[in-house]
Amino acid sequence: MTYFLVTFIFMLVVVMVMAIGVIFGRRAIKGSCGGTGNGSCICTEKCDKRKKMQAEGHP
Repeated sequence: MTYFLVTFIFMLVVVMVMAIGVIFGRRAIKGSCGGTGNGSCICTEKCDKRKKMQAEGHP
């Protein structure tokens, strides 16, 4: 039970530090498309990779 509590508290501290970093950093969390703030996820024309994925039946 001691190991569980130590691990739980450690993970809780890590999550809190990450949240504080996001709050005070004011930087958008970025994914493969570059984040939601720069509009790069909304494409007017599909790229070749996206066309190929849709042809294979992926949404």
